[in-house]
Amino acid sequence: MPEQWNYLMDMDGVLVHEEHPIPGSSEFVAELTANGIPFLVLTNNSIYTPRDLRARLSRTGLEVPETAIWTSALATARFLDSQRPGGSAFVIGEAGLTTALHEIGYVLTDRDPDYVVLGETRTYSFTAITKAIRLVEEGAKFIATNPDATGPSREGSLPATGSIAALIERATGREPYYVGKPNPLMMRSALRALGAHSANTLMIGDRMDTDVRSGLEAGLRTILVLTGISAETTAELYPYRPTRVVKSIAELVGNSADPFPDQG
Repeated sequence: MPEQWNYLMDMDGVLVHEEHPIPGSSEFVAELTANGIPFLVLTNNSIYTPRDLRARLSRTGLEVPETAIWTSALATARFLDSQRPGGSAFVIGEAGLTTALHEIGYVLTDRDPDYVVLGETRTYSFTAITKAIRLVEEGAKFIATNPDATGPSREGSLPATGSIAALIERATGREPYYVGKPNPLMMRSALRALGAHSANTLMIGDRMDTDVRSGLEAGLRTILVLTGISAETTAELYPYRPTRVVKSIAELVGNSADPFPDQG
């Protein structure tokens, strides 16, 4: 067993449901903080900046510093900075994405951009989607922050980045490069941000197809919680397994130093 674990945790379904904390989540985060255990909260949602998310979590009683939040928008910005520093992009998305791109020195433009970057927004514009299609047809490289087809709302499912990306792909014949989970690039960028190694880092998530898969492919141990999208039988539907399944993050309170007691 490593001397100390580092934690990567999904946000929605693990720590919160919409605006409500999941029981045990605030105690677990407080335990990590008190014991000096490094952690990052991950989200595929690119709408919000880390500052926005810190405030949102704080309202639910979860005290997570801005520096401990890693979004698909930040991962996308880091990826683009490594691929084409100082480039340009036409962006469909919210402040979380545009801020991340501005901070790496990108110019946001609809005139001959290097990239079309698609992220999450609650108000997808047909005009903007049409513009994106034409720019991709003209040679702009197509990047999407994450492949999630739908997102939750109080009224039910909303179309998300993956659905709009599929529309643009169908219209152009150009497949996007997805940066967020389950791309292990998201996990590796989080590991670099944390200054951690995969051998002593674990991923806690509520989805087999994104959280567990991306953790597995990045060489992490994984914990599936059943407080989000997955049920007890969900893990059996996939050809890979999480290292451990727990009912909720509350089961890890008091055990953060040894989250795999039966596995050494």
